[in-house]
Amino acid sequence: MKALLSLHEITKRYREVTALSNVSLDVLEGGLLAVIGPNGAGKTTLLKIMAGIEKPSEGKIIYKGEDALKNPDMLRRNCTMVFQKTVMFNTTVFNNLAYGLKIRNLPKDEVKARISEALELVKLEGYENRQAKKLSGGEQQRVALARALVLRPQLLLLDEPTANLDPKTTSIIEEAINYANRKLKTTIVVATHNMFQVQKIAKRAVLLLNGQIAEKGTVEEIFLKPSLTMASFTGFENVFVGYARPTGQGTAVIEFGDGLEIEAAIEKKGKVTVYVRPEDIIISKVPLKSSARNILKGRIIEISDSGQTVRVKVNVGKIIVSQITRRSFEEMKLNIGKEVFLTFKSSSVHVA
Repeated sequence: MKALLSLHEITKRYREVTALSNVSLDVLEGGLLAVIGPNGAGKTTLLKIMAGIEKPSEGKIIYKGEDALKNPDMLRRNCTMVFQKTVMFNTTVFNNLAYGLKIRNLPKDEVKARISEALELVKLEGYENRQAKKLSGGEQQRVALARALVLRPQLLLLDEPTANLDPKTTSIIEEAINYANRKLKTTIVVATHNMFQVQKIAKRAVLLLNGQIAEKGTVEEIFLKPSLTMASFTGFENVFVGYARPTGQGTAVIEFGDGLEIEAAIEKKGKVTVYVRPEDIIISKVPLKSSARNILKGRIIEISDSGQTVRVKVNVGKIIVSQITRRSFEEMKLNIGKEVFLTFKSSSVHVA
């Protein structure tokens, strides 16, 4: 898959403030890229530069093999950005969607067809004659997405498209984003805080911290085997700090205090940060006969139902979360206060 848009060593300064620093990134044609990061990380600035709304202080932008900074209109013609705070024209939904199409001098029949298709996609059929400014916040956000989709941009940039929206509206917007990417072949970049959303819709992701790219890769790489930087940022459970001492057999024992120790497949010595995925931890009512190096005893303090899976918090001296299937949970008849055992391999302990 080739790059539709490439950023090379992009820096953006606002007087003394550096919003982006030396950012290099490829947006693959037909891909769906998520940009994640805290408030102030530079996500919106990055999207504005991609859209041609902002000009970088330094660096180069290549769009379809051409220098976009020499021809900024090329980005503005082919890229559309939907902002987190939606602004509606003081007119009907139809006129809001038709505005960009009329500027492009499309025939009236095509304008109507595109608007009808876009409103159906965001589940707002029949809203053509409603006043856009009188719609709810979620409905306005769906109109804003439809207004972008009718233009059929090559690159669609979405800044926190589901922030502060209810689950039903969020699901509708996510479905529309997926449809635009998979069926309409629209290249999409989404800036979001929602980790579950990233895993649900994106193909690749980058973590932006303090205006710099801290992590990038496929969603599978980032979330199945996250670095400690990613794990700490996303608020993943089971991130702990301890002290490691090598065993001399290719592993190290890590002490966390109060008698709690785990073994990891490393040979580091000294202070370390560790992360264990909840999915890698087996929970049982009796100790398992296993080659796994880590078997910890504790009591259940919290249970969270996530549909087909159940997340169980266990106090073993530290609070550790295990994720198991609903079937296993029901078969073991687990409940709060129950004594259980947690089992996981030394290779499942990620260490930095």
